[in-house]
Amino acid sequence: MDRILVASSNDKATAMLVSLLKETFPTCKTSIAATGLETRRAVGSGSYDCVVINCPLSDEYGNELAEIVCTSTDASCVAIAKSENADILADKLEDFGVMVIPKPLGRQYFYRSMKFVSAARKRMLGIRSENLKLHKKLEEIRTINRAKCSLMQYLGFTEQQAHKYLEKQAMDKRCTKIEVAQKVIEMYEV
Repeated sequence: MDRILVASSNDKATAMLVSLLKETFPTCKTSIAATGLETRRAVGSGSYDCVVINCPLSDEYGNELAEIVCTSTDASCVAIAKSENADILADKLEDFGVMVIPKPLGRQYFYRSMKFVSAARKRMLGIRSENLKLHKKLEEIRTINRAKCSLMQYLGFTEQQAHKYLEKQAMDKRCTKIEVAQKVIEMYEV
């Protein structure tokens, strides 16, 4: 993780969290926010890999903030709460993907939890990248199919003839099939 935002209203706890994060991720840059409002502003203006919320904050408990972080950003979120509240908070926030860690914090437990959050984030980003590739491929297929339909409608081609026409034009013009399809659409559908 490269950038982590720590939301904590307690100076002593903030210093301890920053220290633990530096041990866990030596190269990461940590930013600090003392309130929920500051955290919302920071999350809105910058991109963070993870937001660590030390519950409660001075202006709110932090559960709604964790929901907002997970639903409106790509950042992972960790909420640290008193052990008597941790299970209740985890039940509320687990559907959003928030990792809840009970207080008091054990160094080893915190380290393992943060490494797990980091691994889950990497996996999520890999899946997101694959998803974007698939969306792009789907859009290309739709464009090619639209071009085929135009050729079939306006030139009386069969589906196979339209397919071969697009391939041949792409080879002859030394461009991609999608570029040929876009030109066909521009020509016949405008």
